[in-house]
Amino acid sequence: MAGRIKDEDVQAVKTALRIDAVVGEYVQLANGGGGQLKGLCPFHDEKSASFYVNPSKGVYNCFGCQESGDTIGFVMKIEHLSFVETVERLAPSVGITLRYEGGSYVPGRQQGERTRLLEINKLAAAWFQEQLNSPEAEIGRRFLKERGFEREAAAHFGVGYAPAGFENLTRLLRGKGYTDRELLLSGICSEGRRGPMDRFRARLIWPIRDLTGEVVGFGARRLREDDNGPKYLNTPETPLYKKSHVLYGIELAKKEIAKSGRAVVVEGYTDVMACHLAGVTSAVATCGTAFGEDHIKILRRLLMDTSAWKGEVVFTFDGDAAGQKAALRAFEDDQKFAARTSIAVSPGGMDPCELRIAEGDEAVRNLIEHPVPLFEFAIKAAVGSHNLDTAEGRAAALEQSAPIVARIRDRSIQHEYAVRLAGLLGILDEPFVVRRVGQLARWEARREASGGPGQQRRQEQAPQPATPQRPAFRLDPRNPGQFVERELLKLALQFPALVAPVLDAFAPEEFPTPPYAAVRAAITAGGGVTAGALAADVWVDVLREVAPDDAVRGLITELAVEPVRTRRAPDALYAGEFLVKLRLQAVERRVAACRGQLQRLGANADPEQLAAVQGELWMLQQYGQTLRSRGAEAL
Repeated sequence: MAGRIKDEDVQAVKTALRIDAVVGEYVQLANGGGGQLKGLCPFHDEKSASFYVNPSKGVYNCFGCQESGDTIGFVMKIEHLSFVETVERLAPSVGITLRYEGGSYVPGRQQGERTRLLEINKLAAAWFQEQLNSPEAEIGRRFLKERGFEREAAAHFGVGYAPAGFENLTRLLRGKGYTDRELLLSGICSEGRRGPMDRFRARLIWPIRDLTGEVVGFGARRLREDDNGPKYLNTPETPLYKKSHVLYGIELAKKEIAKSGRAVVVEGYTDVMACHLAGVTSAVATCGTAFGEDHIKILRRLLMDTSAWKGEVVFTFDGDAAGQKAALRAFEDDQKFAARTSIAVSPGGMDPCELRIAEGDEAVRNLIEHPVPLFEFAIKAAVGSHNLDTAEGRAAALEQSAPIVARIRDRSIQHEYAVRLAGLLGILDEPFVVRRVGQLARWEARREASGGPGQQRRQEQAPQPATPQRPAFRLDPRNPGQFVERELLKLALQFPALVAPVLDAFAPEEFPTPPYAAVRAAITAGGGVTAGALAADVWVDVLREVAPDDAVRGLITELAVEPVRTRRAPDALYAGEFLVKLRLQAVERRVAACRGQLQRLGANADPEQLAAVQGELWMLQQYGQTLRSRGAEAL
């Protein structure tokens, strides 16, 4: 048997391959400054990019997990290959024929197991494609044509056909020197009474590729009624193929995903084909398993999915019960993305393939371009499963849907959906619903801080409605509504006379952000801003004493020293401007709630109830106009 690969051949492979091109097959890279590129590390889960590639030096380094190396080392680690297997895999891509110490290259002798299995899959994929042109495959060609796929489309996606018979492919591969053990290990063959036999028979075949385009497995679709097997039969778990680690179409979609910042997740092979042919070339699908955490990791690396930059993941599911269940499963993983997650469901509940047949390519593009947020879909699904005509039904719907709203990361959007939820449920006491959502959000924040679900199981499972909770101090200074609250509280602490006594008359709900609501409650406990105006020199000390905990005390101190955002000296005019803004925000939230209530009531609502909501809406709109025209005089 030949010896080790010659050193000069190894060096030639390393020299011919740009590390950024190789790494870029797995990770979206962006400019990292100083001639370096950066991305999300493929070797550990991270929220911000700490993985750097230096093309000029041909090396990579992760400052998060300390992994580092050159091009060959990267491929070895990410593909779990030996050194020899890695060099043998990379050499053909740059046209280098390897030589070995003590002999020439003998295919099939020095190759590692993974390389041999990849070759088997490559040969099988080409053979399946050839068989699609055979007379026996007429049933497969007809299946494709009925779904709008011509031969060019089948060729583009590598679709093939596995003929009936137990040893057609087995004999071919044996003839090329592959052992029975390798045929079974590849998943191409299954164990029969007389040895290996073809796993896929009388079926349409889709090759499943990894990010680099290598065929790692197959999906086979039943065509004949006398086939008693499952509708779809996939390659079993092999050293190459792990269904939770692959996405069908990823090798075709990866560039568009990275370029557009959007990934579209559909349910089947034909849906991927339909989307790509319609121009949605960022579509991928899972392979015989639910969308899960390992799939998320693949997409996050391609999307550069960090807290600093947010892409979008659009899911499409059938409109039936199974599709809704799949969507809700996807929602469970929503928090693992920084990206926006949305769902696109066609009005008729058709999948992309059916929609393309019925209405054409433009309809598929429109479907993907107009998704709804995944959490909105989940909320409506939860609410829709209850009888809202009864108090018991509304209470049950609230307890099922409020935790969904509480899981929305963006606090301003969370509050908006809490208000919408009150309208959907028909609960006129909007502040009650908002408080319930806030309570659950604070519990969720503490659960995460305590170490996640495992730690939480040793504590309460969920807060009861009457249990007081402390606010989660996660502020978003870019949120315009929170800016108004913050600026007004700074005035209340630093210049209480400017907002007294008007601010004391504001309802607690007019400060919807939990941390600021806690400071507002401390102001009330300290006697209100009117008391602060009379004792301004000790005002902050009083508030710190009545604050319920260190977090609120810290925020009071922060607000007391942070400069007010005005170039002129703060005056009554400036204070009045922010008092009006805060009140207008509260009015607008209530207007939205009334409109949601009217939508919920519908055309067949009780006339008295409808009139009450319409009357409140009219008064709120009039008050809002007065605030805008008269300013602080209207408070």
